[in-house]
Amino acid sequence: MKKNLAAAIGVIGAFGAMAAASASAQTNVQIYGIADVGIEYLTNAGGTPANSENLVRMASGNLSGSRIGFRGTEDLGSGLKAIFTLENGFEIDTGALAQGGRLFGRNAFVGLQSELGALTFGRQQNALYDLMIKYDPMTFSARYSALMHDANFTGRIDNTVKYTGNVGGFTATALYSFGRNQDGEVPGNSRVSRNIGAGLNYAGGPIGVGIAYDQFQGNTIATAGQSSKRIMAGASYDLGAVKLFGAYRWLKDEIVAAGTPAVRADVYWLGASYKAAPSVVINGAVYRTDRKGSQADPTSFVLSTVYSLSKRTDVYGNLGLARNKAGSNLGLSGVGSSIVAGENQTGVLVGVRHRF
Repeated sequence: MKKNLAAAIGVIGAFGAMAAASASAQTNVQIYGIADVGIEYLTNAGGTPANSENLVRMASGNLSGSRIGFRGTEDLGSGLKAIFTLENGFEIDTGALAQGGRLFGRNAFVGLQSELGALTFGRQQNALYDLMIKYDPMTFSARYSALMHDANFTGRIDNTVKYTGNVGGFTATALYSFGRNQDGEVPGNSRVSRNIGAGLNYAGGPIGVGIAYDQFQGNTIATAGQSSKRIMAGASYDLGAVKLFGAYRWLKDEIVAAGTPAVRADVYWLGASYKAAPSVVINGAVYRTDRKGSQADPTSFVLSTVYSLSKRTDVYGNLGLARNKAGSNLGLSGVGSSIVAGENQTGVLVGVRHRF
């Protein structure tokens, strides 16, 4: 692991050096990133009743996943541009690569852009992330957000062709993946790990409203005929100092163990963001999962305060509660995230985030 990490850091450094060296000749290349880390206290974090202990830890990527990225454009003339993004995710508390150890696990794509929209190819975010993130007051942060209830809200997909276009206040997206992970692109069976998605969003004046669809197939030939389907809708209304949010996600998941019925579950939430002062924003939300045919329906409550020290640096504090019912195991870092099934979890997190 240390050798792989050293090699990855070396590649990133070499890429950064090349980008910096060519900046004078190609000024449309940008290096950017986020460093986010905090100290968190969690109750009932042992994972089993016999080890149901409290935990104090350092946690990376709390409001925003820590990352370093490279993006750029080249003017090809007649309104056409070449575009690319390579974005690495990492854990700032350990220096380890995130997204399963991928070098550019957050995004890795290249494409063409014109007034008609952008067509991109590579590892990219799904339609739920692209359009629905704006309807969560916690913006799908890694902890203490809607992401606790469904990790697929920030799904990233390999081998993807995506179109994104903007007309007036409307944004439309559509994508197709030949294999959403390394199990896809199987000769003779194009359904294995296939992913499709689409969505439409409108933003005008104080109103925002959007809808998105995501569907992927099983990762093996045996499960390729089974699918996991999500439909999500969200809305927001800006009152000035206060902005209101609401969203709903429908799920039917057939990719389950043999002999197990498909999962039908809904997630919905309400939240608000309050600009208490020019440098202070307070966010709050209530999230709930309703699993059909089961009483295991967890609810979570989040309150977050962000204080901006500058345009690039802020400090924050989060308070969260995950309430489990009938054996559900929702933790503040997600379902099954070191939480004793049926027990509640309280969390307090303070941290600092810097953008560069």
